[in-house]
Amino acid sequence: MAGTPNRDGRPNHERAGRSNPRRRREHGERRTTRDNPEQQASRYDEEVAVVVEKEEQSPTRRSPERQERREKRASRNTPDRSPKHGQRSPERRRRYEPASFAPSDRSSNPLSFDSLAKLDAHNEKVSRKPQEKERLLTPKERDRDHDRRRKEKVASGRVLKDKAKHRRKSEYSKEKRRVISGPLAEEGRVRKRGGYIAEESGKKRFGRKCWIAVLIVVLLLVIIIPVAIYASKKHGGGAGSGGSSDNGSDPSNDNLKGVNQDDIPAAAKNTYLDPFTWYDTADFNVTYTNDTVGGLSVMGLNTAWDDGAQANENVPALDKKWIYGTMPIRGINLGGWLSIEPFITPSFFQSYKANQGIIDEYTLTKDLGPQKAAKMLEKHYAQFIKEDDFQQIQAAGFDHVRIPYSYWAVTTYPGDPYVAKISWRYLLRAIEYCRKYGLRVNLDLHALPGSQNGWNHSGRQGAIGWLNGTDGALNAQRSLDIHTQLATFFAQPRYKNVIAIYGLANEPKMIALPTASVIDWETKAAAIVRKAGLQAYLVVGDGFLGLSKWQGQLTGVDNVILDVHQYTIFNKNQINYPHQKKIQYACQGWTEQMESSIDTTTGFGPTICGEWSQADTDCALYLNNVNTGSRWEGTLPTTDPTTSVTTPDCPPGGGQCSCDKANADPGSYSDEYKRWLMMYAEAQMASFEQGWGWFYWTWVTEGATQWSWKAGMAAGILPKKTWQRDFNCTTDIPDFKDLPENY
Repeated sequence: MAGTPNRDGRPNHERAGRSNPRRRREHGERRTTRDNPEQQASRYDEEVAVVVEKEEQSPTRRSPERQERREKRASRNTPDRSPKHGQRSPERRRRYEPASFAPSDRSSNPLSFDSLAKLDAHNEKVSRKPQEKERLLTPKERDRDHDRRRKEKVASGRVLKDKAKHRRKSEYSKEKRRVISGPLAEEGRVRKRGGYIAEESGKKRFGRKCWIAVLIVVLLLVIIIPVAIYASKKHGGGAGSGGSSDNGSDPSNDNLKGVNQDDIPAAAKNTYLDPFTWYDTADFNVTYTNDTVGGLSVMGLNTAWDDGAQANENVPALDKKWIYGTMPIRGINLGGWLSIEPFITPSFFQSYKANQGIIDEYTLTKDLGPQKAAKMLEKHYAQFIKEDDFQQIQAAGFDHVRIPYSYWAVTTYPGDPYVAKISWRYLLRAIEYCRKYGLRVNLDLHALPGSQNGWNHSGRQGAIGWLNGTDGALNAQRSLDIHTQLATFFAQPRYKNVIAIYGLANEPKMIALPTASVIDWETKAAAIVRKAGLQAYLVVGDGFLGLSKWQGQLTGVDNVILDVHQYTIFNKNQINYPHQKKIQYACQGWTEQMESSIDTTTGFGPTICGEWSQADTDCALYLNNVNTGSRWEGTLPTTDPTTSVTTPDCPPGGGQCSCDKANADPGSYSDEYKRWLMMYAEAQMASFEQGWGWFYWTWVTEGATQWSWKAGMAAGILPKKTWQRDFNCTTDIPDFKDLPENY
């Protein structure tokens, strides 16, 4: 308590009012009054007496000689001085003032004669103290005392050394530290990247804990990376089949350097017409224009073109006539590019969990939102297929390219989450690349409003909303309106020689739609195209009805080709064929169908196979939809009993079927299996060339080797040139008895 008396009788508040002289000096306080010389001499004499008295009261052992000298000095001392009024007594001073004083503070004040005598006697006594003490000690005690003092010296030396070292570090850090001011300096903090930190204090050591953390990270990487690679190969189909979407760096867009951004009208800025928003501007005309043809922008097109290129020595140049029906089409699809297909680019879907329901382009773009979806998909458009791909396609011996695209390249409708119109620009550039390398184009409208088949590659998996359901008629009319725009645009003279085939609708599911309604719609669409002036061959799909059902259809439309897509792996009664029988079926079954279809007395007439592959199973990741299994392993339950497969559907007697080897790296394929894959592909090419030709599905995938011509060619399971083959169905087919039916 502040008012409680202390041992000397004074309350604590009085003690608090008097500051310690040493503390006053340390804090730089100054005395407010100055004593006269007599008062100063008296006070300093008293302080010397205090020092001497404290030394004499020391518990150190005193010898008789020292005691005698002490008494003699005491007899010579001057009489006590009575303290004057206002001065403290020596006793009180001893309690509240230090026993020592700083001579540097009072060097200008002379001591009295008596005080000097006392101080000399005290210094003499102190200087003799160690020798006198040492003479009183026994030899053993003296050794211990020497040892103790030696250790104290060593210890004090270390302390001084550490202090000096610390002082040097502090001085170094002060020199290096940036001078700061303001509130941060007052708080002792400095602003650095990532927040505020205290003052720096020398170099930081990379200690043991840091090395342990680094070691743990390295060990985790050593474990995780091989596992990830293995998982990718297991589910994706092996190395060598990766797409181009993750290759190379971002484009330089150097052709924008000569363009003034102020030339872009305010209404066009940050739209698909603004070249400064394009991810890739290579080979585009970046001069702004708002010109359209058929309501479709010509932005990006160059004004000049040349149709003199030739794909290879076996076919005519673009500006020369192709005689269809006598010259077989050898074409390639660019699947999964402008129309997303999960098994071709599974990376878009692998980061999602099954319960999130991201299964197609509709749900993907809806989840991403318009800005993120546009950014991600344009990068895919720019990188998955590049000019180099068209050059390689030409070098592999192809002469036609089928380009699947979706209706949102032209427009979108209320409620659509799709990225609108950006893919249109890349479609136009792809046509120009085909022109450059002498490749004729088959334009394939792969996705129509409402979805014409309910499959994921139509944009939205689920119910068919085209010619079916509440909005079926509306979506059918929207599709016709889109063809009006497309046909008007591609009827321009610049496309006369390069666009050879024009598709109306990819794979309309006519087994689930009224056949008459589909044929009626196709008749209207053909009339729109011809009215617009587009003279390319028109393509209609067989709708999975079978080629024999098309005899006599669309007889009033000229230059129409029937398109069939042939796969054994999607049919329950064909996927389990042994290896030899699959080749036999290609050589006999599909050949007979083609020969019958192109004969108008037994079939439709002009017929092509617009999609096929050498795939032996349906094991590729997401081939049967995202997060579903396969027929091969019997893990494909559906609500439709005619398509549900819950037991393995591999060749009889083949044992337990597994997708592991089917999806393995092609480098692990046996020579016999490679031989079979090559022969199976050559058999199909020979069969489909009995009609008007074929288009392989597809050029490149992220991982499914048996669906990528580019990867298959690199793996040695597809020809280096489309026309260079060792098998054409005219020789005996081996039994492949040494090749296990289940790998």
